[in-house]
Amino acid sequence: MPYTAKIKVTLRQSILDVQGKAVEHALKNLGYQSVESARIGKYIEVTINEQDPVQAERIGNEICQKLLSNPVMENYSLELEKVN
Repeated sequence: MPYTAKIKVTLRQSILDVQGKAVEHALKNLGYQSVESARIGKYIEVTINEQDPVQAERIGNEICQKLLSNPVMENYSLELEKVN
């Protein structure tokens, strides 16, 4: 049974998010004064064809650690969903 790994990659809080700051300033210039901050990230969906959800999660984590995120600067979260 395949699983969809829904992956969110974001910069660590200690890393300056230049794109997020640009969006924040643009929103304020558009009149959205209540916006306090904005951070930009990535959203990725990967289909993993494994029967065992534990194995699918392990593969998803390896993919994130080896390719999709930079562990020095970024955090990631992974959510598995069965494909019907």
